[in-house]
Amino acid sequence: MKRLFSSKALTPIELVHHVRDILTFVNENPDIREAKRQEKARELTRLIHEMMVVLYGDDTCQPHVEPCAKLTQEFFKEDILRLLVGYLPYMDPGARQDITHVVANLLRQKVHNRCVGAEYLEKNTDILDLLIPGYDDPETAISFGAILRECVWHQVAARYILESDHMKTFFNYQHDANFDIESDASATFTELLTRHKSTVAEYLNNNYDWFFTEYNKLLESANYITRRNAIKLLGAMLLDRSYSSVMVRYVSSLENMRILMNLLRDSNKTIQVQAFHVFKLFPANQNKPPEIVNVLIANQSKLIRFFSEFTYDKADEQFEADKAQLIREIEALAPTCPSCEQCDGDSYGKM
Repeated sequence: MKRLFSSKALTPIELVHHVRDILTFVNENPDIREAKRQEKARELTRLIHEMMVVLYGDDTCQPHVEPCAKLTQEFFKEDILRLLVGYLPYMDPGARQDITHVVANLLRQKVHNRCVGAEYLEKNTDILDLLIPGYDDPETAISFGAILRECVWHQVAARYILESDHMKTFFNYQHDANFDIESDASATFTELLTRHKSTVAEYLNNNYDWFFTEYNKLLESANYITRRNAIKLLGAMLLDRSYSSVMVRYVSSLENMRILMNLLRDSNKTIQVQAFHVFKLFPANQNKPPEIVNVLIANQSKLIRFFSEFTYDKADEQFEADKAQLIREIEALAPTCPSCEQCDGDSYGKM
């Protein structure tokens, strides 16, 4: 660390204070000349790069525990994350990327076995209220999303978002016509719903009806990427034991099965395969509602023929075993009402 701590170099604490002073200055002087603003932006970019060297090292030195600890403590003590979030839209793409790397590192740093970033977020959850609207601008969506996912790595942040109206906003972002907004919001949504499983399972059980009403809209989106991301995430949740109670509720719905039957016929093979892994849970359910049994029977021969011919390039032994088991379960179905013909499957996505 000789280069950092020479007479001309700044210590980690000095780096933080210089960044604070610059951000405070530009925030308090919105009408400064453009030339002055550009000068401050260049200085800020240089300081952020110096922080990266402290945290990640470079070609001449490796990061060391003590400087990293000092930088972490001072960064959160001085509330630099809040200042950076506010100024992020004014930075050029390269500087924004450096900032996301710095923040990602600091949020995971441990100082004397304490996660300072988690403690900071617990006291400053309103930071999340500032980050999420960053998706409104395609130019900043990726940067705000990257920082937001690092925050969600901490349970306190994930729980705050789950229990807020921001969840409804995330559904809206995933219907956005802009690819950067839609895809990055989907990545954050996935992280949010899979990182802290017990917390998410509790949330889904308490908010099941409205959540899956909105989620099914993603599965039926006209946008291929939206459908693909949604069915992949649904499979990841329902096939995980942590979400078993949610899975049982989901596969007991005839409307949900209709959606999956339609996805099995999607023009995209990847979506078909992901839909297969979810659909197989419906026949496997030991407590299938009568309406599901009867619709499966109404489609029995077509389903058997469809899955007998269902293949894809990356098929493996597990896939083939799952498919064989699914066919056996469909073959073994027996009507639950005297006249199964009355339970016609035409309106439920007949194969």
